[in-house]
Amino acid sequence: MNIIIVSDGQVGYTLAEYLNKDGHDITLVDKNRHALQKASETLDVLCVMGSGANLRTLIEAGAESADIIIAATTNDELNMVSCLAAKQLGAKYAIARIRDPEYTESLTLLQDKLDIDQVINPERATAQEISRLMRFPFAINVESFAHGRVEMVEFRVEANDRIDRIPLSQLHSRYPHVQFTAALRDGEAIIPRGSFEIHVGDRLYVTGDRISVTAFFKQLGKDTQKAKNAILIGGGHVSYYLAKAVAGMGIHLKIVETQEERCRSLSESLDNAVIINGDGTDRELLESEHIREHDALICLTDRDEENLVTGLYGVRVGMRKVIVKINRLDTMEIIGDMGIDSVVSPKLATANVILRAVRARSHSQNSVIEKVYPLLADQAEAYEFIALEGGSYLNIPLSRLRLRKGVLVSMIVRGRQIIIPFGSDHIEAGDTVILTALAGTVVDLKDAFEATEK
Repeated sequence: MNIIIVSDGQVGYTLAEYLNKDGHDITLVDKNRHALQKASETLDVLCVMGSGANLRTLIEAGAESADIIIAATTNDELNMVSCLAAKQLGAKYAIARIRDPEYTESLTLLQDKLDIDQVINPERATAQEISRLMRFPFAINVESFAHGRVEMVEFRVEANDRIDRIPLSQLHSRYPHVQFTAALRDGEAIIPRGSFEIHVGDRLYVTGDRISVTAFFKQLGKDTQKAKNAILIGGGHVSYYLAKAVAGMGIHLKIVETQEERCRSLSESLDNAVIINGDGTDRELLESEHIREHDALICLTDRDEENLVTGLYGVRVGMRKVIVKINRLDTMEIIGDMGIDSVVSPKLATANVILRAVRARSHSQNSVIEKVYPLLADQAEAYEFIALEGGSYLNIPLSRLRLRKGVLVSMIVRGRQIIIPFGSDHIEAGDTVILTALAGTVVDLKDAFEATEK
């Protein structure tokens, strides 16, 4: 597909990088000469310098024949105008990044009047990710599939977890309702087979329905009690959306914000949060608010350094859960080495949601891609497909299909039935199929199989 990305920084570059690997023709529009130069030197993309709201720039970028226009700058208004202009010129589908809560409350009207097909709100997506993490304080990452019926939870294997050095073929009989879907060991992602043995220190993904996943972690002795109170450092959009997301869930929040005017605004719009005007990086303030008595510390300021320092302090005083927001994507792996496992990024959330949307529009005749999640430092990916009529892999036992190396059929959802797939199971038209695979291995469901039958 011909895709135009209107950007002003790292989000556009990340999108161009991913979509270029999928084989799309990418045109990157940016006013930043340095960003365009980097993209031109490292990616196979066409670069156009200018504003996405400028008709001449859009015409030069080929908006008349574009399949998708993605407006992902940090300026909501510029994104909306870019989408409107591109659609008027002939672009078939428009995706806009819109962050401000004031726009969010009237999104349906905005989309209709401005002819925007899909809106991406990175701060709200980040807040939803954090709310999932608060369910499992020990988890590094939690992803949901099949409308929330299936969960994939990442955690670090510890010495007392009782799964060390046991082949997965034996663990499946011990824990028959969950699937061990991906692991990271010594910096390398692994899609495990039956002979794989889990080691202490591995980062491991476990997949299953919500009840089975919770029961599995209880058997391991993990703390499965959700966080009931949390301190949020920074009163920006993510904090606002998080407070809205957990309203009614019995979770008590304190939001520490330096700007007095912003504190007033939050106090007026949020009923379930205590707003504190102060510096969240001040240890005396945190001690005065009894930080150790809280289940979670969530650092959400706009400065990565402040979030990191405050997060490390939370780790040092023994907080059950520490979550840090990061803007610079190249620092995320380093932070994991410092003892802070849960790192969120609105920029990465934006790229992931847009990537899913684009891949969903470029599906084949035999499957529809619903979701794509990068896993384990982007070395692996999880996919949610809907199998359609006509697929050569349908109604054939998995034992007779030749599964591609580095791919695992993690879960099959058929109606109300959630299936942990074994060799005798098969895929039917209409099934939701969840795959895990090494990055770049799968674009379509048929890519999971080297041949339809052995």
